[in-house]
Amino acid sequence: MPLRHDIRRGALLMLGATALFTVMSAIIKGISAEIHFIETMFFRSAFALPVMAVIAARMRDPGLLRTKRFPAHTVRAFTGTMAQGCSFYALTVLPLAEQTALTYTTPLFVTLLSIPFLGERVGIHRWSAVLLGFAGIMVIALGNGAFQGGSLPDRVAAIGMAAAVAQGVWSAMTTLLVRSLSATESSATIVLWQSLLMTAFTLVALPFVWTWPSPLEWLLLILVGLVGGVAQIMLTEAYASAQVSALGPYSYTSILWAVAMGWVLFDDAPGVGTLAGSALIVAAGLYILHRELKRAAERRKE
Repeated sequence: MPLRHDIRRGALLMLGATALFTVMSAIIKGISAEIHFIETMFFRSAFALPVMAVIAARMRDPGLLRTKRFPAHTVRAFTGTMAQGCSFYALTVLPLAEQTALTYTTPLFVTLLSIPFLGERVGIHRWSAVLLGFAGIMVIALGNGAFQGGSLPDRVAAIGMAAAVAQGVWSAMTTLLVRSLSATESSATIVLWQSLLMTAFTLVALPFVWTWPSPLEWLLLILVGLVGGVAQIMLTEAYASAQVSALGPYSYTSILWAVAMGWVLFDDAPGVGTLAGSALIVAAGLYILHRELKRAAERRKE
């Protein structure tokens, strides 16, 4: 199965996925004081399974779980579990926008790793756009005293920031594995195996952190799983549709959603640094799309 490179489709799927993942993050942050982040991780994977069941039923494919690449699925689920654990922990100790900004070293790591692992050629224009987006995130994160962790003790804030950056590394590995698996596996198969294996991984730790959720918390945990499941399908399809290094800048848009939700839900109004950084991020995304569409038009003329 040849790899596709439909940047328009990939970009739209990435934009939708980032919006849904930010909604999920806001819910996780809202319940983090009562529910341990590992317990939330379990329900994130477990409650995504009904989404996959519906998709499998509509596809009417009895061989959806059939694969010759089970080891690759296992490694992908492990890196995904590590990335999710770092991300969920960081959400418990850092403001939403700050946590989101810090995790967005991912596209930079993806661009770096896609060269040796996937053999992708990254031109000066895409390098510039990725770095511009990263600079925008730094402007947001550094503005108005960010990286101080709010009222948190310095040590706790530092651990949270380290976890958020580590999430970027694990996510980059996961992204490259998804791209590789997409050459022979459907998006539904990849996400179904991911949900099953990540549920199993977190189930092992669940008895050590279990807290019985209240009715409202049950509802929110179900939402975490359902929203996350739909977002994961969209993200996997995005990476199956276009080169990962080309999609990196679009994933930056989650910081815009994080700022908006932080403002509305947590009364964290954006400052000048946030607005300036957001402008850089949007510019990076628009520029990379312009370059990709121009290259596609040139190839059609040849």
